[in-house]
Amino acid sequence: MYRKELYVFEGDKPRKAVIRNYNRSDFFELIQIQAESFPPPFPSELWWNQEQLTNHITLFPEGAICVEVDGVLAGSMTGLLVPFDPAHPEHQWADVTDNGYIRNHDPDGDTLYIVDICIRPSHRKLGLGQLMMQAMYELVVQKGLKRLLGGGRMPGYGRYAGEWTPEQYVERVVAGEVKDPVITFLMRCGRVPVQIVPNYLEDEESRNYAVLMEWKNPFLAR
Repeated sequence: MYRKELYVFEGDKPRKAVIRNYNRSDFFELIQIQAESFPPPFPSELWWNQEQLTNHITLFPEGAICVEVDGVLAGSMTGLLVPFDPAHPEHQWADVTDNGYIRNHDPDGDTLYIVDICIRPSHRKLGLGQLMMQAMYELVVQKGLKRLLGGGRMPGYGRYAGEWTPEQYVERVVAGEVKDPVITFLMRCGRVPVQIVPNYLEDEESRNYAVLMEWKNPFLAR
């Protein structure tokens, strides 16, 4: 199982952090983090539930990680293994993640697919998302997988949907002309946009689009 101790910085002040696999004793706080991150009118039935979290730690515990800061649970990230065909990339979040229940986890899959990442609002300027993403990259390498993959929301696109296609919007984000809260963050984490996917998730801000973003295992021959 995974455990990494390190420091994060709030300004110049170091704070002790631990990245580790989450377990059943973390469930209450994990759901609380979702409640803080997605308050009403976001529907509470879309927060993690006990059955989903139980599946995460049972079916693929290596892909269920969380981060603590000074002993306080501050965020989580979840993945599963799937087979992925780059020639047929289009899919929906609900299908590829089994609506977050990951009962379709394939131990022989070649791709680590990110189901969810969530950081407590009070801890969002400490670089915790990047640190958890790095932990997932390490899992890709450790298991000899081809890639890490996931659909990135495009919440900034709604402001430009009347002017640009989704592809044009992502091109401008990649060029640095526009900053998107999700795509830009994932690029900072080392992921690369590869494909626009329509109807990925019901998401008005993104006009239901997402961009598949990949991190290839650098230790595998191309």
